[in-house]
Amino acid sequence: MARTGLADRTDRRLLRELIRTPAATIVALAEATGLARNTVRARLARYDQDGTVRSFQRRIDPGVLGYPLSAYIVTSVTQRKLDRVGESLAAIPEVVEVLGLSGITDLMIRVVARDADDLYRVAGRILDVDGVKRTTTGLVMREMVPYRVEQLL
Repeated sequence: MARTGLADRTDRRLLRELIRTPAATIVALAEATGLARNTVRARLARYDQDGTVRSFQRRIDPGVLGYPLSAYIVTSVTQRKLDRVGESLAAIPEVVEVLGLSGITDLMIRVVARDADDLYRVAGRILDVDGVKRTTTGLVMREMVPYRVEQLL
């Protein structure tokens, strides 16, 4: 789990540069930020260990892998089966993210699909999971604001 509210000025400089040039080497990051290479190396190791910097997988467009459709499936589940539902969802390859929510629904599931028929199949697999009571699917038409955190730095 990532640290909360503990990013100091050095972290902010380094993270801002990582956003701008994610494939930069330690030497390049040190030069761009004015930090010592050992400082950069230690901070990057800490970011990996504590989850500050997330998986490279987030940057890969599923469309290039043959999954151009993206949808969110809002899901209501039987609460006492929530853990088993999560395990079952993790076994569906087209499920790329599951978020537990509070309020009017329980889960928001991001899925990818090859086409509309494939999306129908994936949504059906989710509905077949023991403990899933109801789903509503919304097709992503376009990305209005991409995932971002730089403005928080």
